[in-house]
Amino acid sequence: MELKDKIIVITGAASGIGKAMAIRFAAEGAKKVVCVDLNKEGAQAVADEIGGVAFGVNVGVEQEIADMIDAVENDIGPIDLFCSNAGILIAGGMEVPNEDWQRIWDINVMAHVWAARHLVPRMTERGGGYLLNTASAAGLLNQVGCAPYGVTKHAAVAVAEWLAMSHGDDGIKVSVLCPQAVRSEMTRGHEDSVAALDGLLEAEPVAEACLETIRNETFLVLPHPQVLEYMRKKTENYDRWIGGMRKLHRMYGDRRNPQGNVS
Repeated sequence: MELKDKIIVITGAASGIGKAMAIRFAAEGAKKVVCVDLNKEGAQAVADEIGGVAFGVNVGVEQEIADMIDAVENDIGPIDLFCSNAGILIAGGMEVPNEDWQRIWDINVMAHVWAARHLVPRMTERGGGYLLNTASAAGLLNQVGCAPYGVTKHAAVAVAEWLAMSHGDDGIKVSVLCPQAVRSEMTRGHEDSVAALDGLLEAEPVAEACLETIRNETFLVLPHPQVLEYMRKKTENYDRWIGGMRKLHRMYGDRRNPQGNVS
């Protein structure tokens, strides 16, 4: 898909990867970029910079996603590309309270489900559309010290896989973004975490990788290409891979962020 003259929605667009995507996609000649974020003022600042439109939305609430999609489709036009990018990080293990597990589940997983629920039928009816879901390398490899994050990002990858295999024949294209550490509000203060072992990327190269993947209509977006080799090693010998992850846990497992920071 080429983005010229397309209507694009990006959640988590006030900062980080979402902001970089909004700026880059607008530069491609998108007809309109809709910047969505819990931080309405931040989303508006990005929208003002690129001539877009802003919405304040809590993606952890289905009705707010549904209302935003309705408003865009009715007032701006049919959505060609929906980038379900917003996410949060919660560190810890099985001791994390149930309410925190539910909150990260709703934002990191169900937001993708709800966007697809309210968009796929419309896209199918008009012959197709594109969904770009942000997960993480943690969704392919897991995350030391952050069980809720690793679990929900695995689920986010599964949602994208299911959409691709179930709706590809309906003209729905799906890509899933799986970077390692990217400089953002989520990683602020954690630049030496295990996810940054291969380097902390700026958001702009990540947006560029997304653009290239959308052009090629391929599934995985891997701004850190070494993640593909890690996946291969994982599937070649699962026990050896877990042994390596245990070593990383001994080195990094206690460097935890007790707060859930919005990306």
